[in-house]
Amino acid sequence: MFRADLHCHSCYSDGTDTPNALVDLALEKGLSGLSITDHDTLDAYPDALIYAEQRGLRLLPGIEFSAAYQGDPVHVLGYAYDINSLDIKDLCKHHRERRKARNVVILEKLTRLGYPCTYEELEGVSVTRVLGRPHIALLLMKKGIVSSVKEAFDRFLGEGKAAFDPGEPISVEQTIEILHRGKGKAVLAHPHLIKKQRIVRHMLTLPFDGVEVYYAGFPQVQEQRWLSIAKQHNWLITGGSDYHGSVKPQNTLGSSWVDQAAFEALLG
Repeated sequence: MFRADLHCHSCYSDGTDTPNALVDLALEKGLSGLSITDHDTLDAYPDALIYAEQRGLRLLPGIEFSAAYQGDPVHVLGYAYDINSLDIKDLCKHHRERRKARNVVILEKLTRLGYPCTYEELEGVSVTRVLGRPHIALLLMKKGIVSSVKEAFDRFLGEGKAAFDPGEPISVEQTIEILHRGKGKAVLAHPHLIKKQRIVRHMLTLPFDGVEVYYAGFPQVQEQRWLSIAKQHNWLITGGSDYHGSVKPQNTLGSSWVDQAAFEALLG
C-alpha cells in the first residue's frame, strides 16, 4: 500500500536526523513517499533528492514557513515548488535574518534573568543555519538549566513567558503569494492546533491550495472536520507525522500519511 508522510524535519531545521537518515527511516517504515518540510530552509534537498532517487523513495520537495496573522503564529507548508526559485530562496534568507535578530533578543533576556547564553554557544548546538527557539531550548538543556525542550518552553520560551520575543514574522498572505510565484502549492499546516476561531475563519478566506488534514496521529474526529472543510473548498489534502527525531519522540515517522492519490495531486 502506498503511504507518504508529508511532514517531517531534518537536522537542517529542528529535527535530529540527517536528510539521508530520514530517507532510510521512511523505507524502514514501509513508506513509498516522503516530504522533508524543514522550517524556512531548503538545505536538506541537494543531497536528499539524489539519495532518495538512488534508494527508490519518492521525495516531494517541501518546506514549512513561519508566518503570522494579527500577531498570532500560523505555519504554511509549501510543496512541489521549483527547487531553484529565487523568490523562495529569498524568503528563506529573510527568515534566517529574522530568526537571528529574534534569537539575539531572547538570549539577552535569558542573560538578564540570570542564565547567560551567547550566540556562539547557540551556533554550537546544531549544524542548521536556521536557528530558533527549539535550538535555544537545547542550549538550555546542555547547560543544565532545564531537563527538556518542553520545560524550556514552559519556563522561558513559550508565548508570554519571560524570555519570549515575537520577532517580526512575515504575513500568511505574503507567504502564500511567494510560494505561488515559486510554482509551489501553499497548504495550511496543522490547523488542528489553531485555537482561535477568528484565525480559522480568516484562513478559510485565503487562497490556500490545500490543508493538512492528517496530522501527528490526531483523533479521527478532528481529521474528519478538516477533511470536510478541504472538500468544501476544493483544497488538496495533505498529512504527516511532524517527525522531529529524538527531540519529539512521541511523533513517529509514518504515524500520519496520505495515499497515492493525494501525493500525485500535489504534483499536478
